[in-house]
Amino acid sequence: MRGPSGAGSRPWDPHGRHLEPPLVSTAHLAPAPQFGAEIPVTLSSSSVFPLGTQDVFATAADLGYDGVEVMVTHNATSQDPRALARLSERTGMRIDSIHAPTLLFTQQVWGSAWSKIERSVELARAVGAVTVVAHPPFRWQGTYASQFARRTAEIMEATGVVIAVENMYPWRARGRDLTMYLPHWDPVPEPYEHVTWDFSHAAIAREDSLANIRGLGGRLRHVHLTDGVDGTKDAHLVPGEGTQNVAESLRFLGREGLAGTVCVEVGTRGVEYAGQREEKLSASLAFAREHLGQNDQSGRHAS
Repeated sequence: MRGPSGAGSRPWDPHGRHLEPPLVSTAHLAPAPQFGAEIPVTLSSSSVFPLGTQDVFATAADLGYDGVEVMVTHNATSQDPRALARLSERTGMRIDSIHAPTLLFTQQVWGSAWSKIERSVELARAVGAVTVVAHPPFRWQGTYASQFARRTAEIMEATGVVIAVENMYPWRARGRDLTMYLPHWDPVPEPYEHVTWDFSHAAIAREDSLANIRGLGGRLRHVHLTDGVDGTKDAHLVPGEGTQNVAESLRFLGREGLAGTVCVEVGTRGVEYAGQREEKLSASLAFAREHLGQNDQSGRHAS
């Protein structure tokens, strides 16, 4: 899509902002895409909250996931590479990704904004994870925000760890959107080499997930599998229980390939009875397997 007259040959995005090329080439980090049965489905430690980080390993193993994502929080285990490696070895669940502590509730974890990124990359390398998920900078993180695209690209170049910037959403109050992220809550038009797509965040932002996933192409390196509804609450529903075109998006990735991982990130904090958490996470895994086409192909996930 091209922009208004006079915009030249630079691509234009639906929000009217220019799409910039990456500041530093990290093409060597992108593996060949995987298709259908080859795409790993992992479980985020946030999906078992308020249980501890250690609980995600046993839950993922019991339910048949391919690995885990560790969200770094105040939980000591989430920050300890030796403890994480022991859990991984004990359960057979590989650590596929690390979620950097770039959320509001983890602002006190690991000090400065750059320390959060650098230590998350160090942790990923120590436990063999290939991806670090990071949120876009907040607007008050001035220097960090202005240098974020360039510095993260340089860190990837130096370490071989992928930093995939997650789509967020506008914060709304009294019918108005508040500017919380700089340069924007949407990473798609920004000069980020790799992106994480979250369906719950897309629902709040009133985004078309399938259109964005199509448009991202090889820049999409990580998917937070969940669902949501338009509103102000980041619901992180079981996929299929919200308004996003999640099934269609997974079927697209199964056909076209993904050079990364689908990671279930579903909220289970408000479970009402014993076993309901496992039911939700088992249903989410089954949803992923079905729509990626893993139940219809011969291979490791065939039934």
